[in-house]
Amino acid sequence: MIRRFYMPAAVSLAGGALVALLVFGVLALGSNRTLDQDLAEGHHPLAPAATHMLPVLGGAGRRSLAQYRGRVVMLNFWASWCPPCHHEASLVQRTQNGLARYGATVLGVTYEDAAADSQSFVREYHLTFPDLRDVTGEFAHSYGTQALPESFLINRAGRVMAISRGEIETEFVDKAVALAAAEPATPSA
Repeated sequence: MIRRFYMPAAVSLAGGALVALLVFGVLALGSNRTLDQDLAEGHHPLAPAATHMLPVLGGAGRRSLAQYRGRVVMLNFWASWCPPCHHEASLVQRTQNGLARYGATVLGVTYEDAAADSQSFVREYHLTFPDLRDVTGEFAHSYGTQALPESFLINRAGRVMAISRGEIETEFVDKAVALAAAEPATPSA
């Protein structure tokens, strides 16, 4: 009789503990939306992890976002396994063409993607902007990125000016090009 009582109680207790752990995990490890909140409040925070060095896709060496300071940058997180990334690739490349006229650039960051697959994606869509590899996802997570694609518009001073969570739209592109056209790039960029 005692065994019959303890078994369901133990199962119920274990189930409750599992639910509590799941809730804790979602709250503790959920998307960081601090940038979104800052922008909604009219603030333009410095781009997170700007000095974090990432491997260059298809090349030797490492680069960081900080090395693009003095230039407007549209930071675009993507992966070859992401269907919406395929949908937006042509628009991202057209954005690069518009930004390049003003000394600005798209900076692509592959998110947890195999290098060979990323390089095939770049060739397939004839992408001409620089791309870095975020193998662990740590850099993307500093931007609150959990899903792809996502893009961040960063001004010449390294501040986040706008966010596009999901595929970019023409309004976002127009904002990026207008920001780049507003003042010339610094000579050192």
